[in-house]
Amino acid sequence: MASLAEGSLAPIGASQWSVERAAHLLRRAGFGGTPSQIRELAAMSPDDAVALMIDGRADGPILEDFDESGFWEPSLADFPPSRPATTDQAAETGEVMGVKTKPSGPRPLQPATNRFFYWRRASMLETRRVAFWWLDRMLRSGHPLEEKMTLFWHGHFATGEEKVRDYRKLKLQLDTLRTGGLGSFRDLLTAVAKDPAMLVFLDATYNVKGAPNENFGREVMELFTLGVGNYTEDDIREAARAFTGWSNDDLEFRFDETKHDAGEKTFFGKTGAFDGNDILDIILEQEQTAIYIASKIYRFFVREDISPDFARELGKVFRDGDYQIAPFLATLFASEDFYCDASVATHIMSPTELMISTYRKLGLEAMPGIPDPYTVGKTLGQILLNPPTVAGWSEGRAWITPGLLFERGNFARELMFPDMISFVDPNHEPGGIVRRTNDNINAGLDITEATLEEGAAPSALAGIQEDFNTRYGSLVGWQEAMRRLKPIPRAAAQFDLTKMLAAEGAGTTAEAVDLLAERLLCVPLTAPSRTALIEMLTAELGTSDLAETEGFTEYGLRLVAHAVMCTPQYQLA
Repeated sequence: MASLAEGSLAPIGASQWSVERAAHLLRRAGFGGTPSQIRELAAMSPDDAVALMIDGRADGPILEDFDESGFWEPSLADFPPSRPATTDQAAETGEVMGVKTKPSGPRPLQPATNRFFYWRRASMLETRRVAFWWLDRMLRSGHPLEEKMTLFWHGHFATGEEKVRDYRKLKLQLDTLRTGGLGSFRDLLTAVAKDPAMLVFLDATYNVKGAPNENFGREVMELFTLGVGNYTEDDIREAARAFTGWSNDDLEFRFDETKHDAGEKTFFGKTGAFDGNDILDIILEQEQTAIYIASKIYRFFVREDISPDFARELGKVFRDGDYQIAPFLATLFASEDFYCDASVATHIMSPTELMISTYRKLGLEAMPGIPDPYTVGKTLGQILLNPPTVAGWSEGRAWITPGLLFERGNFARELMFPDMISFVDPNHEPGGIVRRTNDNINAGLDITEATLEEGAAPSALAGIQEDFNTRYGSLVGWQEAMRRLKPIPRAAAQFDLTKMLAAEGAGTTAEAVDLLAERLLCVPLTAPSRTALIEMLTAELGTSDLAETEGFTEYGLRLVAHAVMCTPQYQLA
């Protein structure tokens, strides 16, 4: 097959299209797929294949919206920023978040404390359910690029549950990213700037006339549009002034004119009574914005290495297209550069990509609950809806260390050989403080005694008059959240390698190894690795003839699949 030009945006021709290149498109513009799905894509023209990825399948499955557990109550809309703020408000007003203080008796502020910990636990658990729902969409969607682009923007416009503390706002932001993810970057940037999760995450409430908070003004340039070093500190201060008064009323954007600085600002050499919309417009006029966003999209979908000249060319294409994302991606996915040797099998998959591509390659029709995706993400370094910082996640080689490669192998092992005996649902794990408090109360200890610092003498109880007990509040809040929580399905992954390979014509152990490697890997096995896997499978089955192994083939095939998935090559797309 003729080699393709690195750095060329010229489209490949029909004569250059192949099964291998169709597989590459499916891996990068989606999450990969089965051999039959790859062959279907390869039977199209390159233009039609790219169009299918951009537009999605008309006959894709119907995807249900998120099914809430029922945690939310309107009284929670004014959730205080901390436990101390909660009890202070209760002490001052006699009520907080829909609960009153006790009129008499011990611990008068305990209901407020319980309420605080209930919502913290409930929102955290529901956020995990939102993440599971989203992963299931990634797996089943007939428009995988839409979900992959949502994943890209989630890392770009990063917000997290730990600070937002409201699963509804995070779900709303996901919907915003999905709806606008393939449309206009101009529109998406404006929508995200007014998104409640972003406004909370970057402290918009505290950005007011006379005391501007620079968090959003800084990040909108440093991370979201221009990149480090392409603005001045004066630009940050003036942008912060322009965004004053931007806040949210629960799930709605709110502009408070009384808190807005309507004075003149000078931003990127322009002077006027700018507001936040004006600042975004001026940012989008900068050539560097198109270069920065186009380059970041390129690195996510194509490869890390990009020259300054090519970055400028990509930026020009993006800007000339009025920041329209789908046409820009279509240009990338059709280009010689996308399919050249430097771009193929060079992308290290994120933990999310690893999970979803694995399940798609195996033909799964529903997201398994074992292995637990939250635990897998936490172990491998990517918890959806809770990125480590506003900068999102590092990509590329940051995903792989010797220890993380070992843990990726553990994911493969639990997938192939699910441990149903020792599996513990992480949503049902209360944590050490809750568990110890519950155990002590069941042992008949007084709440205060049960929560004294270790080593404190029993006489320390004398005269203690608590207004509230935080450990008891953690226990009661957890119990109430668990009563309402809808469970995540906890079935193991449903697939049958024996039937899968028999349908593809595998008659010998050598053919089985070759078909598994073709399905799972984007690079061929080395000759020694292939030989070792064939010998391992033959030894396990006691024969090289699969017709003689009826009834006990599956275990051996799963051993081989696990071995393949433990290789460094399996981490590539």
